[in-house]
Amino acid sequence: MSFNTFGHLFRVTTWGESHGPALGATVDGCPPGIAIDEAMIQHWLDRRKPGQSKFTTQRREPDAVQILSGVFEGRTTGTTIQLMIENTDQRSKDYSEIAQKFRPGHADITYHQKYGLRDYRGGGRSSARETAARVAAGGLARAALAALVPDLRITGYMVQMGPHGIDRGRFDWDEIERNPFWTPDPQAAEDWAAYLDGLRKSGDSVGAVIEVTARGCPPGLGAPIYAKLDTDLAAAAMSINAVKGVEIGDGMASAALTGTANADEITMGPDGPDYGSNHAGGILGGISTGQDIVMRFAVKPTSSILTPRRTITMDGEETDIVTKGRHDPCVGIRAVPVGEAMMACVILDHLLLDRGQTGGVRGAIG
Repeated sequence: MSFNTFGHLFRVTTWGESHGPALGATVDGCPPGIAIDEAMIQHWLDRRKPGQSKFTTQRREPDAVQILSGVFEGRTTGTTIQLMIENTDQRSKDYSEIAQKFRPGHADITYHQKYGLRDYRGGGRSSARETAARVAAGGLARAALAALVPDLRITGYMVQMGPHGIDRGRFDWDEIERNPFWTPDPQAAEDWAAYLDGLRKSGDSVGAVIEVTARGCPPGLGAPIYAKLDTDLAAAAMSINAVKGVEIGDGMASAALTGTANADEITMGPDGPDYGSNHAGGILGGISTGQDIVMRFAVKPTSSILTPRRTITMDGEETDIVTKGRHDPCVGIRAVPVGEAMMACVILDHLLLDRGQTGGVRGAIG
């Protein structure tokens, strides 16, 4: 099996390849009666699509989504929703020279070892192009969440490019939409522009760290032990192409803390529990606390680069490789809306699970 589906009740199956005629998502389990149209989903796809600045791949794809089923007179019917995005700007000839070579750092070699063949035109399913389908499904999830949890806000942003991190003292939510890196630090955006431009011109690439925050998430989502909210968030983020690490809250930094430093102290506020800090990232025991849910993931550098690298051919001969074509010098930039989409899908999935098990009933405090 290839395992192209994720989710428990809100289930998303993505399909299609980077250089095929189209790609898309089949979504099952969306509640009926949710107001949705193609323009609402297109808004989120436009944030991810390529060619919007010199810092992303210059492949020109409109990423125009079509709703083929599951929507009638502007509302979801409760049946399967089919979303399709046509590929219109493939340049498969750019990959002809590497048809017999494996790109170091890419899934070429593992796909060949597993399946005995691979789609060398952009990487097929291993291409970051697959994430367009996730963003389309995420747009649908956002529409459902807007109806069910109107105060929920999911926002992604870049907090590190290569070795260069943001200054959280300059964190500005409004700044995120103003620069091509989706970063809340205006000075970092300026510094990264010069840094990435140099890498781009030299034919190299760099990785990044993306943070996604869900504000206004209700408490009680998630379940012990095998359906923890953070378990599914981590799996969702880790499934994004090129992601190599995921953290919730303080994540790996928690290992350096003492128990007194790590514990998020609780007091009683006028509307319920108040937490003095959020080292846990809004999740305790796999269940949301009502605080901000904070997830970070690390995106590796783009493997398709113009700098020559040593590799082998399918016949086992040693050689050098240069990958031509149009590629992101920092694929982490376009991973921001993808991370948002995956969090939206997971939170909606767990909201539906919770409604099915508890009906939204909560334990009384105070």
